[in-house]
Amino acid sequence: MTGNRETFGSRIAFIMALAGSAIGLGNIWRFPYIAGEHGGALFVLIYLVFALLISLPILMAEGFIGKKSRRSTIDAMEYLAPGTGWKNLGYLAMSASFIILSFYSVVGGWSVDYLVRSCVTGLDCTTRETAASIFGSVSGRTLETIATFTVFLGLTAIIIYAGVKNGIERFSKVAMPVLFFLILFIAVYSMTLPGAMEGVKYLVKPDLSKVSIDTFSYALGQSFFSMSLGVGTVLTYSSYMREEDSIVRTGVATTLSDLFFAILSGFAVMPAVFAAGIRPEAGPSLVFESLPYVFSCMSRDLPFIGYAITIIFFLAILIAAVSSSISMFEVIVSHLIERKSFSRRKASIVVFAAAWVLGCLCALSFGLLSDFKIFGKTIFSFCDVLTSNFLMMIGALAFSLFAGWKMKKADVRSEVGPFFYFMIRWVAPVVIVVIFVANLIP
Repeated sequence: MTGNRETFGSRIAFIMALAGSAIGLGNIWRFPYIAGEHGGALFVLIYLVFALLISLPILMAEGFIGKKSRRSTIDAMEYLAPGTGWKNLGYLAMSASFIILSFYSVVGGWSVDYLVRSCVTGLDCTTRETAASIFGSVSGRTLETIATFTVFLGLTAIIIYAGVKNGIERFSKVAMPVLFFLILFIAVYSMTLPGAMEGVKYLVKPDLSKVSIDTFSYALGQSFFSMSLGVGTVLTYSSYMREEDSIVRTGVATTLSDLFFAILSGFAVMPAVFAAGIRPEAGPSLVFESLPYVFSCMSRDLPFIGYAITIIFFLAILIAAVSSSISMFEVIVSHLIERKSFSRRKASIVVFAAAWVLGCLCALSFGLLSDFKIFGKTIFSFCDVLTSNFLMMIGALAFSLFAGWKMKKADVRSEVGPFFYFMIRWVAPVVIVVIFVANLIP
């Protein structure tokens, strides 16, 4: 089963791919508005602590399972714990990846739409009303939404079809450096805008009055979402790593990259938001509605600058979205190849078709299906909350318990070291359970 399994060509290639999975829309699209809704700097501080002390050990646990088994999610659990119910963790992780891929691709489709509009006609966002109308048009027009969502999902499928080395690795090695410089450029530009320092203060000055259990819950959930924990992406990518590569070094490099990029994205978005006098808790529309307006406002005397910045920004969003979507896509494809003996081509087509169906339902929740609710939420919002606040936490908890209590102590401890083994075995499960239970209490 694993004799002809592909591997990444080098340690840096694996780090780039894993960092690409972690660095995505969770940083650019989700992190700024979640931070805005939950107190700014204090949320960022809690997020940093959780990422280093909880998410990093779990990433190592999931990575070790993948490296040890050299198999996809379900097969990995069956191989390491044969005849037990642990294979259900593989099903849970793969299901979560599928759901995230589906609704995440809708947001990726928005980035395609905005990028095309920016390049072809420019975005007429000189007033907040016009900016809001464009977002409403992009998300609310059925055919346009489905078309751009399909393009994004198709682009992801093409990269996956090319394989681990020729697809995932090649894309990651080019896209990650490009993405870093694009966001760095936008951050520098944003912080030079009049009034931008208020946004900087918002990110660096804690506000104790905003602390609640929701702050901790969303910080942990955002950390899991950003680093793609508990959904099998780390496990799947790690199953392609070389034997001589270190889980600890890779995990630390990935976590620090994700943290740095999340904070850099905050400095790219929040200073511009404050400069334009927009509420930082504007929600998901913060990136797609508020930022184009900001760039238009700040470049009225130099229209070309606003035009160029807008293109650069949405190009960065598209690259970030694809880098994460391919990891979730690969989780399911690798399973179909190993368990069902599908060719990579057939597996890519099957996953594309299935994700397209659910993705269409998520896309239509902003239009035709906007009145259809699941527990009071649209299909899109329900999928977001279900995965980030529940499935990812359950998956992360299960992976930490499996590595900390089911696998041989000597094997895990020798790979990750005594400190991280202690965090995997004792601290991470307790923190996840406490926050998860507290989140269920009205």
